Amino acid sequence: MLSRLLFTFLAVVLVLQPATGTVSAQTSEGNTLQQRAVDVVSVFQGRTAAEDVFDDAFLAQVPPAQLEQINRQLTAQFGDIIGVESLEANGPTSAKIVFRFERALGTASMNITGAEPFKVNGLLLQTFDPIDDDLAKIRTELEALPGSVGVLFSPLDPSAKAVFSLNDDDQFAIGSTFKLYILSALARSVENGERNWSDIVTINRRSFPSGMMQNWPEDAPVTIQTLATMMISISDNTATDILLHELGRNAVESELLSSGHSQPGRTLPFLSTLELFALKGSPSNAAKYIAADDVGKRRILLDFEDDVGGDPDQITPPRFSSPTQIDTLEWFASARDIQGIMQRITDLTDPTARTILAVSNAMPEARVKDWSYVGYKGGSEPGVLNLTWLLQSKTGKWHVLTLSWNNTEADVDKTTLDLLAQRLITFAK
Repeated sequence: MLSRLLFTFLAVVLVLQPATGTVSAQTSEGNTLQQRAVDVVSVFQGRTAAEDVFDDAFLAQVPPAQLEQINRQLTAQFGDIIGVESLEANGPTSAKIVFRFERALGTASMNITGAEPFKVNGLLLQTFDPIDDDLAKIRTELEALPGSVGVLFSPLDPSAKAVFSLNDDDQFAIGSTFKLYILSALARSVENGERNWSDIVTINRRSFPSGMMQNWPEDAPVTIQTLATMMISISDNTATDILLHELGRNAVESELLSSGHSQPGRTLPFLSTLELFALKGSPSNAAKYIAADDVGKRRILLDFEDDVGGDPDQITPPRFSSPTQIDTLEWFASARDIQGIMQRITDLTDPTARTILAVSNAMPEARVKDWSYVGYKGGSEPGVLNLTWLLQSKTGKWHVLTLSWNNTEADVDKTTLDLLAQRLITFAK
């Protein structure tokens, strides 16, 4: 719940078949790497045991069943694996490999151990360059996902024509992407001279993970910039709730309204992470809250603050083993609403908020180099997934890429949406 979403295709491990005659490395180390690639193929064809090719550390982290699952996901996105387009040895134990799929070229790094029997100890697939891909195919695949999906890839200027849009005005649960509203409200408070990024506050309330600040000492002093960086870069829930309390709920709600949110009533009152945990962990209290009007909801939250404050030991958290009231208790936004808050962030004269967004950009380095700026925030819980990037082109033009996927019946697959996002970004104009 509310965990920082890692762009999972960066850590996809995959083994593939080299095509005869396509390996460019001519050195002995290249031949060794090529042979190990052939051995890996043999494993996946069921002719060789994985233990004979991969070292124990690799298999401990990536068992054969996981490799098969990843292989199925990639095949679904890019078609069958055809072979190796090229292999360039970087030394005796590593190589850059370009794998050819039916519909993409996948760039990877592969490593083997430095001593016989030279087992494979690393194979990391990093980027994809689609072949004969088009937006219509991506739309078809997005529409086929179970549940509902909303996507927008567009210049930040709302009057500009989008590169791609799908259900971009529909409301979706967005998980931790809601923290963009707190970041924007904080940055505007600094810009208005009400605060400084160096202001010190103390850790005086806590939430449940994601994050780590819930384990920091009581009353430890931290700057608001540190809190904001933790909130965005690792989606720290304790940092989030401290900032929301420092700013005040009204200030964050005002920022949400100023951003042009199309259905603010879905998200207001603006909940802290601990409040959401408490409501989802208590079906009876959740039912009362959902049934209440705005005044009643705010009264419930005032009582919660009196009784619990920022002490997670006072509540029973939900199990989150399956989607839990994701259509009624959440933070909601459409793709166009997210475009609006990103516009607010780019309008700031002070670049600190944008610097914070860029700490963890969740994008392969090869893709980052296509842009002069990449910032990111995502959010997830069972049945909820959002991926959002703020991008600036080499010519200075701002773009937003945001994808939301909700399913009230089952969890959603992060890798699937990650891969679709990478395919979409190649159509930047």
